Amino acid sequence: MASNSFGHLFKMTTWGESHGKAMGVVIDGCPSGIFLTEQDINQELYWRKPGRNELTSPRLEEDQVEILSGLFNGQTTGAPISLIIWNKDVNSSAYEGMHTLFRPGHANYTYSNKYGIFDYRGGGRASARETVCRVAAGAIAKKILSDVGISVVAYLYSIGEIEGKIELSDHVNNVPLLQQTIRNSSLFSPSPAAEKMKGVLEEARKEGDSVGGIVEAMAFNVPCGWGDPVYEKLEANLAKAMLSIPASKGFEIGEGFKASQMRGTEHNDLFGIQNDQISFVTNHAGGTLGGISTGEPIIIKVPFKPTSSINKVQTSLNEKGEICDYRLPTGSRHDPCVAIRAVPVVEAMMALVLVDAFLMSKFCQLN
Repeated sequence: MASNSFGHLFKMTTWGESHGKAMGVVIDGCPSGIFLTEQDINQELYWRKPGRNELTSPRLEEDQVEILSGLFNGQTTGAPISLIIWNKDVNSSAYEGMHTLFRPGHANYTYSNKYGIFDYRGGGRASARETVCRVAAGAIAKKILSDVGISVVAYLYSIGEIEGKIELSDHVNNVPLLQQTIRNSSLFSPSPAAEKMKGVLEEARKEGDSVGGIVEAMAFNVPCGWGDPVYEKLEANLAKAMLSIPASKGFEIGEGFKASQMRGTEHNDLFGIQNDQISFVTNHAGGTLGGISTGEPIIIKVPFKPTSSINKVQTSLNEKGEICDYRLPTGSRHDPCVAIRAVPVVEAMMALVLVDAFLMSKFCQLN
């Protein structure tokens, strides 16, 4: 399995399984001189951790990071930063009686077919537990971006058919307040529609079912010039980052698929001058042109499928190819909507792409 690293100059490699001893990540290429503490990372991990409220998985993980290398006197040295997060609340007994079954919607079949072996305990390497590593690495990336005035914010855009879109123009001048409002919500939604979303979620859970959702993310104050054509376009790397998140099913930037229904007169972002700087009257493109940032906010959406683990009897197959019924084992612990806890993961992955683009931008012009 040779695909556990992400990034070019700021590169993370994650390791660990859902029910293994620990999860970990090594960050290579972090610049020296960044002030960093374990608390900086832990406060980001808190928003992703399970069991935080009644709307997420009841698995109770402390999710406290230990920094093993790459720091001296509270600053990054430029050496690889190694982080470990111990798994504290592992219960594999619920999976013992079903290890020969292919679980509908899960990676059991494809992993077994590809590798000839699969750690079925909680999904092993395919589990969303791996995203704790991304959020840990993303915390460092966000700290670097913050030092150059860039903020990354994500929120729950929708659950099922209920949308809670927020107007970017209402918050662009007070991003910290927007971030706090989002994190004060159990759904990571600052919208009045959050209560309706919660109703959809509760209904699905009572029926033993699950529901999908969409996460929208925004990056503010990214300067013009980040991203590299032709095969390293900023939006292409953002798309790869988002589609690597477990349960993600698509990617949009700016108007996204809606752009296919628009005319050029509607979609083109016209130029203007604001505060003696070149700007755009609109931002239908979502902050990039030609794969390079324009200086406008970068706006993306990521849809997530309904949680595959549901409390319904489903027809499946075992490893012998025999038809059988699959039922969620007693004691299983799962999120009724994975999109909720995906919010900080989307934020982290966006930050990782942007910090990589930031470092790459330093090599474009020698003057």
